[in-house]
Amino acid sequence: MDHYFKDQVLDFKRKKNVSMIKSKKTILFIYLTLLSLLSYGQNGGVAMADEMRSNGKIYVVIAVMATILAGLILYLYRLDRKISRLEKDADQ
Repeated sequence: MDHYFKDQVLDFKRKKNVSMIKSKKTILFIYLTLLSLLSYGQNGGVAMADEMRSNGKIYVVIAVMATILAGLILYLYRLDRKISRLEKDADQ
């Protein structure tokens, strides 16, 4: 029984399916479209943001947010490369 389970685990491979990629792109497009529509629903300004903008602190907040986002994207990219390399080594 254990031998059968081990064979199933070793046969697992990540497959890139064309229909799955298309559906992910479609879902992402719909999500971004809805997100942009929701942003138009906001009216008026935020007092805190106006005050930070007048003091010049808003640029610090944006820089920190951009740094965190860039770090997350870099981390995910490197993680995907490592996983792909491990899968390729497992196939050999």
